Amino acid sequence: MKTVLIANRKGGCGKTTVAITLSAALANGGARVALADADPQKSATRWLKRRPPEAAPVTRLNWSAAKSFGTSPKKTDWLIVDAPGAMQGDGAQALVAQAHMVLIPVQPSLFDADSTRRFLNKLAETKRIRNGKVRISLVAMRLRPRTRAAARLETFFQTLGVTPLAGIGERAAYGDLAEAGLSIFDMPQAPYKPLQAQWQPLLDALG
Repeated sequence: MKTVLIANRKGGCGKTTVAITLSAALANGGARVALADADPQKSATRWLKRRPPEAAPVTRLNWSAAKSFGTSPKKTDWLIVDAPGAMQGDGAQALVAQAHMVLIPVQPSLFDADSTRRFLNKLAETKRIRNGKVRISLVAMRLRPRTRAAARLETFFQTLGVTPLAGIGERAAYGDLAEAGLSIFDMPQAPYKPLQAQWQPLLDALG
């Protein structure tokens, strides 16, 4: 089983969007997927409860209590973890201890960039990350091309010396589909293909 932790201390950065979209993409690809909701807001849990029975199955896990960290069903191919915003201390160590990859969503705003920089510095103190056992990748969220906000985010990535794993545009489809427990990867229609293509670099990186 491979575990992907979706994390950032900045609220509203798109963690749950990444978690549910990635879960649906992998499930529709035939993988056995579990989605662990470690965020007290339980947005991922609400999405899973609304997911229709005919959709590709994603197993729901409640990791909102620290003692539940690490529990997952047998024969799971992928475990996706939607981390809490206030990820720190022993809880952070426990979540990172489970992960093969940490995905950090970042929105094009000064506050998101600053929070993400501090979060990366904090993650660097984690033993498994210092030892290179966990890959950390950034995902640019809610991009609007040719805007000053997008340009600022690009500058932020340059100052870090990193290239985001994927750039995800701002689309109402994500929120509309989430209300029905669905994702763009549950939709075979042609209009969703360009949106799905934006996620392909991320899926390719998972291997």
